[in-house]
Amino acid sequence: MKKQHFYDVRINWIGNNGTGTSSYAAYNRDFEISGTDKPPIPGSSDPAFRGNKMRYNPEELLVASLSACHMLWYLHLCAEAGIVVLKYNENASGVMQETEDGSGFFKEVTLNPVITVSEKAMIETAIDLHKKANEMCYIAKSCNFPVHHKPTVIT
Repeated sequence: MKKQHFYDVRINWIGNNGTGTSSYAAYNRDFEISGTDKPPIPGSSDPAFRGNKMRYNPEELLVASLSACHMLWYLHLCAEAGIVVLKYNENASGVMQETEDGSGFFKEVTLNPVITVSEKAMIETAIDLHKKANEMCYIAKSCNFPVHHKPTVIT
C-alpha cells in the first residue's frame, strides 16, 4: 500500500477595514497562515495587486516551497552519496505571467543554490545530484512549469 500524507493549514484573512469587500479598494489583502503549534506566517497579495510588501505573497511562497523541497532532497541525496555539505544558500526566483483576464500562471522557477562542500573531489558529484533532487522533489513534480537549476558548488 502506498503511503499518503495529509497537510492541514489555516488561512485567516485579517484585512476587513470595516466594510468588508464592499469595493476592490475597501479591503486589504493581509492574512495569516497557521498550523498546529507553529508560528504564523504573515501573508498578503503581491504589491502589484494592492498587497502589503512587508508580508509574503502566495507567489513567493510557491517559489520558497520549491526551493526548500529541492534543498531537503538534495541534502538527503548528498548524505547518502558521502558528499559532506557544509553550507547551502539559495536565491530562487520565479516568473509569473499575467493573462488578459487578470489571472496568471508561472512560466518558470530558477533555483540558484550556492553549496559549500568539504572536499574539492566532491564538487562534480555535488553538482550532478541536483538533477536527482529535482526528480525526487514532491513540489517540483507537482508543477506544470519548468524548474531550472543553476548550482554553484565550492569548497
